[in-house]
Amino acid sequence: MRIVLQRVKHASVTVNEDMVGSIDHGLLLLVGVTHEDQEKDISYCVDKIANLRIFSDEEGKMNLSVKDVGGAILSVSQFTLYGETKKGRRPNFMAAAKPDQAETIYNQFNEQLRDAGLHVATGQFGEHMNVQLLNDGPVTLIIENPS
Repeated sequence: MRIVLQRVKHASVTVNEDMVGSIDHGLLLLVGVTHEDQEKDISYCVDKIANLRIFSDEEGKMNLSVKDVGGAILSVSQFTLYGETKKGRRPNFMAAAKPDQAETIYNQFNEQLRDAGLHVATGQFGEHMNVQLLNDGPVTLIIENPS
């Protein structure tokens, strides 16, 4: 899995001009799935995201997690995170999981985030989505499974 994580003041996603997911204070996650991802990869990423200390405490230091601050998650599927651009001018997406596998992994990932006690809003898998956000910081990190 490859996840671009952004700390946000608010974020939303629309499909065909209908808002399908939105959050206030929390994290926007752009989630890419590769064909090699397994349950252990989901668990690793969920634990990392739920407990990553990237929100400021009362002294202004990044010491608090999204759970600590009562933040929410907006999770958006993003197969283009596995786009290869080293050759040619058109990205190659061969490393991205096939849609059926990717959707299963993505749904399991979101369920595990909910099981970790987080409020999770989502986009719609496989749809053209428009994402709006107000980046907080900005704080942007890339989370990848260790394997």
